[in-house]
Amino acid sequence: MTGPTLALHLRLDGVTDKSGFLDRCARDLRFPDWYGRNWDALADCLTDLSWLAEGGEPSGCLLDIQGWPAFRDAAPDAAAIAADILADAEAYWAAQGRPLVVRYDDGP
Repeated sequence: MTGPTLALHLRLDGVTDKSGFLDRCARDLRFPDWYGRNWDALADCLTDLSWLAEGGEPSGCLLDIQGWPAFRDAAPDAAAIAADILADAEAYWAAQGRPLVVRYDDGP
């Protein structure tokens, strides 16, 4: 990655369902006020990072996720959807030449 790169941290300790996951994303990732706490809004926020970085979207981003195994075990359906959205966001940014790298503490 060249230029400014952001490092984001998502901590999922105690998160056991979709609602908790979406709320934790809002808090930890500092989503904008327009974030609607649903899957579509999550995808929108992950493919438009201009709200996060002053002066425009970053040239790259690392999203470090901790507590994934416990969340995945507690809410397998929600975790599968979340993992798909995160993978889609990675593919979107790769196509833009500004990678988003999602790093799970124990795989998706």
